[in-house]
Amino acid sequence: MFSFFKRFKGSKEPDATPEESQTAPESVAPAAGAAAPAGTQRSASPASAAAVERPAAPAAPKAAAAPQPASVNGAQAAPTLSRPQTPLQAEPDESALETVEIVPPPLPEASAKKSWLTRLKSGLSKTSSNLTGIFVGTKIDEDLYEELETALLMSDAGVDATEFLLESLREKVRAERLSDPQQVKTALRTLLIDLLKPLEKSLMLGRAQPLVMMIAGVNGAGKTTSIGKLAKHLQSFDQSVLLAAGDTFRAAAREQLAIWGERNNVTVVSQESGDPAAVIFDAVGAARARKIDVLMADTAGRLPTQLHLMEELRKVKRVIGKAMDSAPHEVLLVIDANTGQNALTQVKAFDDALGLTGLIVTKLDGTAKGGILAAIARQRPIPVYFIGVGEKVEDLQPFSAEEFSDALLGG
Repeated sequence: MFSFFKRFKGSKEPDATPEESQTAPESVAPAAGAAAPAGTQRSASPASAAAVERPAAPAAPKAAAAPQPASVNGAQAAPTLSRPQTPLQAEPDESALETVEIVPPPLPEASAKKSWLTRLKSGLSKTSSNLTGIFVGTKIDEDLYEELETALLMSDAGVDATEFLLESLREKVRAERLSDPQQVKTALRTLLIDLLKPLEKSLMLGRAQPLVMMIAGVNGAGKTTSIGKLAKHLQSFDQSVLLAAGDTFRAAAREQLAIWGERNNVTVVSQESGDPAAVIFDAVGAARARKIDVLMADTAGRLPTQLHLMEELRKVKRVIGKAMDSAPHEVLLVIDANTGQNALTQVKAFDDALGLTGLIVTKLDGTAKGGILAAIARQRPIPVYFIGVGEKVEDLQPFSAEEFSDALLGG
């Protein structure tokens, strides 16, 4: 998997204001016991990045200014997590320089990687068979484009994404004078990867302590299960995790989250009953007192059409902000890939209400058609941090546009 988590290390500015200088950057290595620096913005670089952008060699060290996360394009090799970063002086003619550490995920075993890709291809096999069959024993004519249009619409890609892909494909076939159907399939793969690539972003860790993540989603989307899986994933990056059972309405939601807490040896803050905002407020305080790296707050499932219930979610977000300035740092929505275009409706509604920073797409192992990601990329390109293809912990993996496109097109 080429997706990366990024830990923010700090930034250096030549003239920091007093307000900017209140918080000094520190090493974010949990193993070394150092506190993570504060920050609020998410760094989003291509998932294929494997190095770190560093400032030019400094003339002399000086006190560090406040951290300012930023995008990274690889340059030099990343340092180890346990080595503190020496404050650096920026060049006078540069406005601001950031230091970000790219932390690749633990490399999976070859068998595990193969198993994951096999399950992903199996989950998308229905769409894959419909699309790949079009390019077998045919010629490049209007019938091919019509069949391709039908297949894309049936895959839940939606009218907008389908028209965009077909128009781009026609232009590419003409410009490159493609004459073989397999060449057209390869061209479609390239266009699909380009369309999905903006969704392939990395979740940046260590820019606040705790990093508060608010998790939303309708009932049945796999929200609580995804939280449990993500907690395990974060632990592989040496992150301490605390869970908040803010879904106080659904029966057994608190117990379900508690089971995941026991599996991962993670504490769950909960109450028998009460206001979900109050539960999460207490959890933020507990996470700050215990110096927890990541707090994930489960929220009650909401249908976007129930406006009064969506308002309660807004209240939860406001309360989190009162408990900790700049929080929540991530607002994630869990969507069920089997719901088709309804998933896009959910993304739009929750984004308008909460300002989403990322998505988790679940249940790609069932009857999901997969094209919904193309629709999201066209109409509401919110990063897809993870996709899920099963019930096991390892079935939740970072999203890769290339892997997903290959699975969708039978590559």
